[in-house]
Amino acid sequence: MIATLRGPLAWRDSDEVCVEVGGLGYRVTVLPTTSVSLGEVGEEVYLHVHHHIREDAEVLFGFGTRSERETFEVLIGTHGVGPALAMAILGVHPPAALARVLVDEDLAALCLVPGVGRKTGERLLVELKNRLELTENVIPGGSVAAGASTETSGSPSARGDVREALVQLGYGPDEVAATLRELPEEGDSGELLRMALQRLAVS
Repeated sequence: MIATLRGPLAWRDSDEVCVEVGGLGYRVTVLPTTSVSLGEVGEEVYLHVHHHIREDAEVLFGFGTRSERETFEVLIGTHGVGPALAMAILGVHPPAALARVLVDEDLAALCLVPGVGRKTGERLLVELKNRLELTENVIPGGSVAAGASTETSGSPSARGDVREALVQLGYGPDEVAATLRELPEEGDSGELLRMALQRLAVS
């Protein structure tokens, strides 16, 4: 089983890259954020890899951090979550953000993921919280989700208010998720909403 890859980046697309190792080019499915972060073609890159074997194919999924790979593996071990949906979830909610979603039982945030409706989201909140074995705000890989506690400043409820407001204003899930990722962790609802609308106005 392939666990990591290190070598020159041969080429990249938004969701795939090719890494050369020992004269072989390994085609790897990645998150768009991972693809962008890998640097220029020809530079050496390092990926944590999940080697997914099916009856009809073998697919490599690559991640910039071990925490992302471990979370991906927990996701695909959950009933009804295949690799495509797991990547979609991580594309909207990186591990720390996903931990916050689960700790806060933020169904609206989970439903921002393409393909996740209310019924699926409710099931995932229960199953993922159990499978990730969250202890307060600890996520796989030993990292801590800053601001995961509902008692911290820059409260998740403020970000939830912003999310709800943007959805009601007609912004799509991708726009809302991308904008929320750019917002600071701290601030009240009004301030965060103003910043979000400013970013959306120039995007």
